[in-house]
Amino acid sequence: MTATALINIDVDDLERATAFYTAAFGLTIGRKLGPEIPELLGEGAPIYLLEKAAGSATGPATDERRRYARHWTPVHLDFVVADLDAAVKAALAAGATLETPAAVHVWGKIAHLADPFGHGVCLVQFLGRGCDEIATG
Repeated sequence: MTATALINIDVDDLERATAFYTAAFGLTIGRKLGPEIPELLGEGAPIYLLEKAAGSATGPATDERRRYARHWTPVHLDFVVADLDAAVKAALAAGATLETPAAVHVWGKIAHLADPFGHGVCLVQFLGRGCDEIATG
């Protein structure tokens, strides 16, 4: 089976989210899937912003409610950039919050941020051979 990844990000303000993701990461607006779902392009998979009100149900099988304060989830976005310092500055100027300043590892540099909707976002700059520096097998 072959699958294609699509990335969907719940937000409570489409205009603000579109402004953030285009300014912070250089994404461009592609198609609009109706008036409420902009498609953002510029990464390996399209990103769709889905407007969902804060406090709305996340699904029928849970009592969990959407919240846009900073929250933790095991799934998050990593954006690979050529210049980490410039990318962090752009993300902060667009409204991100820096949670962990850039750290250097053998494979590259990483900074941990949160978008204005509480979602974790990492900015990564590969150095040398990137992930091949630590890959085995």
